[in-house]
Amino acid sequence: MRILLATYWHVPHLGGVWPYMEQLKMRLEAQGHHVDTLGYGDIPGSFVHMPSQGKRFETHHVIPLLEAKLNASLYPSLHCNPLMHYNEFRRYAFELAVAAIGIDSYDLIHTQDVFSTVAINRLRSPGTALVATIHGCVAHEMRHHMTTDLYRSPTNPIAQAYYNRIEQLGGSVGEYTVLANQWMKTNLTQEFGVPAANLKVIHYGYDIPKFMAQLHVPGPSYRPPGQKVITYTGRLTEIKGLKYLLGALARLRYVRQDWVCWLIGDGDGRQEVEQQCHALGLGDKVCFWGARDDIPSMLAQSDLFVLPSLIENQPMSVIEAQLAGKAIITSDAGGLPEMTRHRKTGLLFPVGDEEKLLQALQELLADDRLREKLGSQVKEWAHKHWSLDTMTQSMSELYGKAVEKRKRAMQLVKL
Repeated sequence: MRILLATYWHVPHLGGVWPYMEQLKMRLEAQGHHVDTLGYGDIPGSFVHMPSQGKRFETHHVIPLLEAKLNASLYPSLHCNPLMHYNEFRRYAFELAVAAIGIDSYDLIHTQDVFSTVAINRLRSPGTALVATIHGCVAHEMRHHMTTDLYRSPTNPIAQAYYNRIEQLGGSVGEYTVLANQWMKTNLTQEFGVPAANLKVIHYGYDIPKFMAQLHVPGPSYRPPGQKVITYTGRLTEIKGLKYLLGALARLRYVRQDWVCWLIGDGDGRQEVEQQCHALGLGDKVCFWGARDDIPSMLAQSDLFVLPSLIENQPMSVIEAQLAGKAIITSDAGGLPEMTRHRKTGLLFPVGDEEKLLQALQELLADDRLREKLGSQVKEWAHKHWSLDTMTQSMSELYGKAVEKRKRAMQLVKL
């Protein structure tokens, strides 16, 4: 089968979508399928490319043409809100790029977000099946951004209606839509009206043998003597709730001094996080490591993992910490409670509750036996739960069903 894994996001990029695509591509090719990837090629979004085929389309040339054609005098609603304007014009450019690159030769296209799903559904040939995986709720994330000072606007209700519609279409137009957890399924059916029959829950898989090999690779030790290490891995953005983590750490230092916190990752919010860290006097307790390719090694040197997200689905960072056998503290955002059983495989705290986060940190730093017990239990659970082979097999079976479903639909159209 010829399969295209496509995304509106960048290829490659920070975050969990790209590892998901990489690992799925590897396993599908091992089964004998031909697999290509497609997405934007850089952070400014100036081109869309299909790396394995050497195909590329410069989108920065067409944005001015789109702006002129779909100008504010003729289409005022497209220009009334900066967030909506940015995403919609990038979607138009993405669609033009995909059309120019060509996708008619694929038996199945597996999109990884609502924007690429909506765009590719408009372009796919009658013989091409479409499966979408929605890795998070764009409408919720945009709704959150619109509450911040940076994006607060009188036109936000128009923009929110736009994102709600994109969410609904993205979950509906494919033969099947894949979700990582029950939370996302409930979210799409109850809030956005997506038909439940289209939705399939297939949780993520992970290349566990590769991760475990990297976990035990000898390397430099960064662990400070006599200090316990609290680790966060992921993007440094406002939506990850890092201000609550830093607020809790600022209070924790008055209780005990035998800890450091490692922030591993990068993102558009790094400067703000660094400024908050400096303002709270945490310069000697918090270390910014930036983006690294030795996450398993860094986790091996850690004592506990924390993720204070405001909005979340099924993050790879938690999966990695679980496989490393680390006690985990996460917020109860989105799908996180389906990954962590409170006081069994980790500790949960309410979203944005700095006091509860502080209490969880204090408890795990003070109780070595509890920390080790939670780490041991979550490691055992993770090694059973995150099988990449199981995920790939489930996806392959769904691909077959999607192709047959598409064929039947086209036969009915011909009748």
